[in-house]
Amino acid sequence: MQTHFSPAQLADPHVAESEKILRKCVHCGFCTATCPTYVTLGNELDSPRGRIYLIKDMLENGRPADKEIVTHVDRCLSCLACMTTCPSGVNYMHLVDHARAHIEKTYRRPLAERLIRSMLAFVLPHPARFRFALKLAKFGRPFAGLFENSKALKPLAAMLKLAPASVPTPLARPGARKVPTSEKRGRVALLAGCAQQVLEPGINEATVSLLNRLGVETVTPKGEGCCGSLVHHMGHEEAALASARQNIDAWTREIEGEGLDAIVVTASGCGTTIKDYGFMLRLDPAYAEKAARVSALAKDVTEYLAMLDLPEPTRKPGTVVAYHSACSMQHGQKITRQPKDLLTRAGFVVKEPREGHLCCGSAGTYNILQPEISARLLERKVKNIAATGAEVVATGNIGCIAQIGSAAKLPVVHTVKLLDWAYGGEKPAELRRGKAA
Repeated sequence: MQTHFSPAQLADPHVAESEKILRKCVHCGFCTATCPTYVTLGNELDSPRGRIYLIKDMLENGRPADKEIVTHVDRCLSCLACMTTCPSGVNYMHLVDHARAHIEKTYRRPLAERLIRSMLAFVLPHPARFRFALKLAKFGRPFAGLFENSKALKPLAAMLKLAPASVPTPLARPGARKVPTSEKRGRVALLAGCAQQVLEPGINEATVSLLNRLGVETVTPKGEGCCGSLVHHMGHEEAALASARQNIDAWTREIEGEGLDAIVVTASGCGTTIKDYGFMLRLDPAYAEKAARVSALAKDVTEYLAMLDLPEPTRKPGTVVAYHSACSMQHGQKITRQPKDLLTRAGFVVKEPREGHLCCGSAGTYNILQPEISARLLERKVKNIAATGAEVVATGNIGCIAQIGSAAKLPVVHTVKLLDWAYGGEKPAELRRGKAA
């Protein structure tokens, strides 16, 4: 794609990076076939190619964002299916991240939107606030139908529908456990996360249980917090970078202390962002090197387990599992084989739903901010999962678990909980409740 940025514009390293990305696009349109919003809406401007044209026009002319570009960029899920499909290597992720930051700086949203987005940024990255908000949700749930009749309040209705009926008891310090020195095979930091530790603390508990039995010591460093992805995808760049720096400091102390073999992440959305810390902080002389080191150490839990010499499983359940590959897993991190191979080796029968490349509609806060499109994608996803005839759904991202679990008749379980069960851990509570064999 031909570009016409001035030397003064290219002096801005963010613009210069986006210009390099834009020049790689050859207008082929392959991305439209795998873009969930284009497949759903059929609008060229709701495809990666269409958004690229809009972003190019905005940045090239150095103008503030307007309602049209905000509408179409907001509809992007950041599923990154387009990057998997693109034959030219266009880094759409970095381009749309830049566009969102530019929108946040130059566009004034309607009051209701500003309030809802500010509330999400204030609550979701902070476990105590999020837990309190979920407890309050039961008082607002009766009003969900009323909120749904107002366009401005539809996100509130979506939030109330997604909120679980009960909030699990929090773990005292999730992810911290040693193993006897004689059995020790490794040492990892385990991201506690923010929303996940509130919605499903059992995921990290199962991870610790499994890793410890395999001889891997786990630690959750003091000072670690939200990875920053939730605010990053809302264009709150400074808040995202602050979260990244906080985590990098916490993990660097462990790396330079007793050492780490990996930083294990059990939410693939978080993993995609942490693996991008090196890029996000490339211009910060105090953090660039440390960020790159952290990004190199970051591993999804299935990615890390696939690197270990695993023993024979304690039991082989034989349960038929529909594996849903989260977008952040297959497109963001390019992890496609390891989870399925691990489940198969552990004795599960793995089925892959049709249209597995399409997003379930969760996408961070997307199912709250774009509830209509999200609902259409969810319906499509659940129908394809049901067609597999599986007994349980396995996936590696808390957002997908909450989204698919809100509509599917099958239990939706994190992959690591099934693996922990096969290798001697407890049977997942979701299966003990009688929803699956």
